[in-house]
Amino acid sequence: MKQALIVIDLQEIFFSEEKNHLYQYEQLLENVNTVINWAKVKEIPVIFIQHTDQNPSDEMAKGKYAWELHKGLYRESNDIVIEKITWDAFYQTTLEETLKKLDIEQLIFVGAQTEFCLDTTIRIAYSKGYQHNLLVKGAHSTLNSNQLSAKQIIEHHESVWNNRFVQMQPLDLYK
Repeated sequence: MKQALIVIDLQEIFFSEEKNHLYQYEQLLENVNTVINWAKVKEIPVIFIQHTDQNPSDEMAKGKYAWELHKGLYRESNDIVIEKITWDAFYQTTLEETLKKLDIEQLIFVGAQTEFCLDTTIRIAYSKGYQHNLLVKGAHSTLNSNQLSAKQIIEHHESVWNNRFVQMQPLDLYK
């Protein structure tokens, strides 16, 4: 089954400002880079998804520092970057076209935020026929909410997704 690694929204906003730090953000970056390295060794395409706010005054507007993909990510010039304007990485983007062009059958997900862009994209991918997808444990994260800690949000979503929309994979499989 031909795979692609989908790296969602790991942008400077989540690493540069303490109030926006993702849960365990330093370990997250290390884990995501482990998966990226694994994909590159296996010659699996790496697709970076980048949230882009359409309001030019928003901190996530194209060209602003917070919008940039995190400088610590292992990226190469031939990696694919797809900008999105909603939580759904398929909506009004070239993601589906890109996956079809590459004959991709299985998606491996990492990134942020667990309950927003990751959740939406995982579910939409499933409804679009990508039904054998993987999610790497420890390679996705979010922020605390007013109701739940980031850890609780992550654990809840993993329990909902596993064996439904994705198969949870231990990070050790990607080392």
